[in-house]
Amino acid sequence: MSGGGFHVHGPHDHELEHAQQHAAEHGHGGVAGGSMTNQIAMFTAVIATIGAIFSYMGGATQANAGLYKNDAAIKKTEASNQWNFYQAKSSKQNLSELAIVLVSDEKKPAYQKEVDRYKLEKAEIKMVADKLEAEATEWNKKSDEQMHQHHRWAQATTALQVSIALAAIALLTKKKWLEYGMFALGGIGVVVGAAAALHI
Repeated sequence: MSGGGFHVHGPHDHELEHAQQHAAEHGHGGVAGGSMTNQIAMFTAVIATIGAIFSYMGGATQANAGLYKNDAAIKKTEASNQWNFYQAKSSKQNLSELAIVLVSDEKKPAYQKEVDRYKLEKAEIKMVADKLEAEATEWNKKSDEQMHQHHRWAQATTALQVSIALAAIALLTKKKWLEYGMFALGGIGVVVGAAAALHI
């Protein structure tokens, strides 16, 4: 409150003057120092939020990679079972073909029917086995893609975490080059995260 040249300072006025004087003595400049602090604090909050999203996406893609790899293993096992079935039919077909050579002429047509039946069954089994193997290959491919994406999310998250660490050091030391490094690493993290989102 002031009147007739007389000015009364409130407690906050004294603290503000003290902070400005301290900043001036240490070469920060009151407004510039406060501006830098606010800028870093805002940047850190934004980057931490983005980092949390990237971390979640990294975990999700890693889980998907595991599930897809499991699906591939199941399909591969089913295909293997089909190939074992195919092998059993081949053995029966071979026995029927051997029987055609060994039996009398009147019995040969019956064994020839068996051979033809086994050939038809084998063709169907082979088709199923090939389909299952193709599905296993596709699941493996999806798993590899998810794992690649997971690595991108992890790289992006790491860059953001280092950027946040640099922000803390920049606040403590008031070094401008650390602030630039903080922004650069934050930018790299966001770019790598965008690459992950685009499956690059």
